[in-house]
Amino acid sequence: MELQIEKMVYGGDGLARLAADERGPGKTVFLPFVIAGERVDATLIQNRSGFARARLNTVLAASSERVEPGCPHFGRCGGCQYQHINYPAQLVFKAEILRETLRRTAKLELDRDIQPHSSEPWHFRNRTRMRVQHAPKFAVGYFRANSHDLLPVERCPISSALINRAIAAVWELGRAERIPPLVHGFQFFANHEDSELFVEVYVRPQTSSRETGKVAEALNASIPQTKGVAVFTTSAIEDESRQFAPLTSTHNEEATVVGQGHLTYQAARHKYRVSAGSFFQTNRFLVDELVEVATAQISGRSALDLYAGVGLFTVHLAAKFEKVVAVEGSPHAVADLRHNAPSNVTAIHASTDAFLETQAAQYQADFVLLDPPRAGLGERVTAALCRTAAQGVTLVSCDPATLSRDLRTLLESGFRVEQAHLFDLFPQTAHMETVLRLVR
Repeated sequence: MELQIEKMVYGGDGLARLAADERGPGKTVFLPFVIAGERVDATLIQNRSGFARARLNTVLAASSERVEPGCPHFGRCGGCQYQHINYPAQLVFKAEILRETLRRTAKLELDRDIQPHSSEPWHFRNRTRMRVQHAPKFAVGYFRANSHDLLPVERCPISSALINRAIAAVWELGRAERIPPLVHGFQFFANHEDSELFVEVYVRPQTSSRETGKVAEALNASIPQTKGVAVFTTSAIEDESRQFAPLTSTHNEEATVVGQGHLTYQAARHKYRVSAGSFFQTNRFLVDELVEVATAQISGRSALDLYAGVGLFTVHLAAKFEKVVAVEGSPHAVADLRHNAPSNVTAIHASTDAFLETQAAQYQADFVLLDPPRAGLGERVTAALCRTAAQGVTLVSCDPATLSRDLRTLLESGFRVEQAHLFDLFPQTAHMETVLRLVR
């Protein structure tokens, strides 16, 4: 059937409608790899009561924004959704999606422009995770789109040059049968200059210390820029999508480390220790600007930094407030937080909801900065935040849907949006980072 694409929606799809009939308006259809305004030939692949999904066959009338994708795997790999759209248009679509999501879910009609912050569109990732298969033959790659099947990938154009050299080295080691069969994943983390590398290796529980050592030695020898290798043993669970040691884990997964146990990353005029298992922002071109915007034009007596990670924002808040309390649930990250933070910072190892419900009142913070994971704040944290005395809040979010859900409660409690920023930390993908400054 022919479909007219009305608009782009969060997640990367375009939205079209089936023809209306006597029963009412046409059903909504979602399909990937299209652009608003295009006319396409498509095939329905899923038809539910409230919506349908389709597969793109042919673009009949192409948008002027359509470009040739920069990766041969685009369309099959689950990592990117927007490579067929020129980069300036990607930013426009993301801003429209953010504004509509805020309108629909948060019931917020922004009375100001969303300020965009663009990135270099390629080679921006400083951290890349890849999966390994050993049969029927060795391969390294990502999940195929909408599946848990491995797509072999030898080059990733959104990852840094050093990470791509590391990917090539792992392929060589695998083809030479130097990657033990119990290794099921790698993570490569490059520093700010893309000159040093830290590698995490994920192995099955049966892996011996001898095999662990052999993997680390092979990586160190094949990738001279490697400063350290950390080998994590993951639980034997059936869900292949959860086989990695999570960066935001509240459990202290022990790693066997060969070489240096951390990487030093310089961002926004400060140096940060980032150890195995700790999270750090992924876009190497925008991290400085993200920190500057999130902590601009604020000062006072006391601030809270919640979901503080290794202290990326904490260090800058410490220069603007007499006292900062930084809260982090990951045991890996909180150790780095304590190392990176200056003396006027109190680092607390706790979940954000537990801290807000039991300890926040004693600090009487003037300002709160929150950078939650994709799941957002949730009801408990949002309600507790509303009960604080803070007159200013910076909310950093990587998911507009959960942001809008949380924001609705904050607006109802008396907060209003003073600034709205869209950081394109993930070009070529449907993901976006939002920074909102709230006051009351």
